[in-house]
Amino acid sequence: PYFIDLDLLAADGLLTQKDYANINWGSDAAKVDYSTLYEKRFAVLRKAYANFLKKRPVPGFETPYPDDWYRFQFLSSDWLPDYCLYMAIKEANGMVDWQRWPRALRIREPEALAAFRAEHAEELEFWAFVQYEFDRQWRALHAYAKQKGIAIMGDIPIYVSADSADAWAGRELFETDAEGRPRRVAGCPPDYFAEDGQLWGNPLYDWEYHRRTGYAWWISRVRHALSIYDILRIDHFRGFDTYWAIPAGETTARNGRWEQGPRMDLFRALHNALGSLPIVAEDLGEMFDSVRELLAESGFPGMKVLQFAFTGEDSVDLPHNYPRNCVAYPGTHDNNTLAGWFAGELTAAQRKQATDYFALTGREGNVRGLLRGVLASAAALAIIPLADWLEEPAASRMNTPGKARDNWQWRADAKKLTPALAGEIRELSERYFRTAR
Repeated sequence: PYFIDLDLLAADGLLTQKDYANINWGSDAAKVDYSTLYEKRFAVLRKAYANFLKKRPVPGFETPYPDDWYRFQFLSSDWLPDYCLYMAIKEANGMVDWQRWPRALRIREPEALAAFRAEHAEELEFWAFVQYEFDRQWRALHAYAKQKGIAIMGDIPIYVSADSADAWAGRELFETDAEGRPRRVAGCPPDYFAEDGQLWGNPLYDWEYHRRTGYAWWISRVRHALSIYDILRIDHFRGFDTYWAIPAGETTARNGRWEQGPRMDLFRALHNALGSLPIVAEDLGEMFDSVRELLAESGFPGMKVLQFAFTGEDSVDLPHNYPRNCVAYPGTHDNNTLAGWFAGELTAAQRKQATDYFALTGREGNVRGLLRGVLASAAALAIIPLADWLEEPAASRMNTPGKARDNWQWRADAKKLTPALAGEIRELSERYFRTAR
């Protein structure tokens, strides 16, 4: 809902400028204010929905809904009804976690769900409208990008949220008890990012169930993702080999254990159903030989992250070691910005290694020299975060793993997105043959 462009809703006659233009959406232009968005945005979307309802068929008048409204609902029939029902029930119960709903709704008793649907039909349609408007705006953007020769790379998380329509409506997909509560949850063991590990809390998959059903849910999920993206990055790829399972109720991730994932059985099923898969594997985290073997067998490109490279040894993350079949990053959304990392996280020895390795100079600048190294590598694809093109400091970091608050808030300053920057990006991309001249 937060991505829906209100100006486009106004252009479609569903809003007027006065419905939203004078609302204070936050005091800091450099950060997203999610609390304000949560409190104010849905009221605006409900105004748009009220105007959308005026398109209802009226006897004697030809005023049907748009044709793509019916098409969207038909093509989304495997997930949209449960999503709308979940959101409507959640709202009726003060937006609390579904585990705290009345039992009949929590365990999906058919009579209780039917009664709720009948009583809240318009509310269910509102949530369908929200998804419909996002879908049509996104697909228009995607089509525009394709016209410009731009591919969009999207991400699919390996897990779903514990408080989600998937977890509520598809309990058989996960390791849960008779009440739908997770028996074990996801995370990762202590590592570079967090000494207690990361306790994500997502329900773990019942992989035996998925095998019995031919991975139908996964096939549906990936099919949808590939309908809205051109390339798909699969998060936490190593979890398909072995995954860290933590008993529910633990306060840290320390007491988990490794369990066997589906490995190539899943990816063969996806390939058989969907054909060649334009997938990038996020193969970060604690790596076993079996994870490396799975990546090699899948044929998917993995990831190389420059910020992991400077160990004083001949690291696989140093650009001269990159294979062609990989995607190179200076850092990911989980890392500091490149400027923040170079200034504040490196030891003197690491900073010297980086300076010597890339022959960094004051004239070029440290960040530009590091970006040069990523772009000049043999990696088939190089992805540079916008914050690094802008040489943003640590305050612009996108996400800190293991930290529950103040993440995913950074917003670029439009004034910094200059023609000069665009020209520099093109010049460097052409120099290293990453775009046509």
